[in-house]
Amino acid sequence: MKITYYGQSCFLFEIGDNRVLFDPFISPNEFASSINVDDIKADYILLSHGHQDHVHDAEQIAKNNNSTIIAIHEIANWFGNNGVEKTHPMNIGGKVTLPFGTVKMVSAIHSNSLPDGSYAGAAAGFVVEAEEKTFYFAGDTALTYDMKLIPEQFDVDFALMPIGDNFTMDVHDAMIAADFVQVDKVIGMHYDTFPYIKIDKEEVMEVAKMVDKELILMEIGQTIEL
Repeated sequence: MKITYYGQSCFLFEIGDNRVLFDPFISPNEFASSINVDDIKADYILLSHGHQDHVHDAEQIAKNNNSTIIAIHEIANWFGNNGVEKTHPMNIGGKVTLPFGTVKMVSAIHSNSLPDGSYAGAAAGFVVEAEEKTFYFAGDTALTYDMKLIPEQFDVDFALMPIGDNFTMDVHDAMIAADFVQVDKVIGMHYDTFPYIKIDKEEVMEVAKMVDKELILMEIGQTIEL
């Protein structure tokens, strides 16, 4: 399973022959200026919620690739009304089987609206169970006891969690969340893009080390294999 990071909370997963993109916010991100959105290929686009810094490039990428946007009902419908031909609406607790595996939508504690200010339903995270690995994409969320339900249903190999604080968990809460989900490997996201969420990378790495967790902070454009 290959993972490419495009900044903020945007990751591209190559799972078998499928390319699965999460929360594309690239073109307005000055730190991702080296990334050409038109070069990104995606079969599926999973959106955790409707805020601009998670959906900005979703419509363009979906139309370029005839991608399927997977999101909570209100967001999927909004993109459908904006000309995206393939959408799959979901809601919290639901699960769908796709060519690359199963996707379960789980709760996230966060506000939610679309770029035009319209109602976007609930914020969400995803648990993806693929043949190679099972992972948890937390989305923008606070620490919540709901996370303890995840390992009761899934054997999670790693998690992607926000660590930027202010709008989401900080690294301390993310490490508690990792315990709740029963993972030792965490890919950090939702940090550094804006002044409110700047982090001290050495400090957050030390926090993870102190609780025996592996925290991975990827460079924009970097690809790793897990």
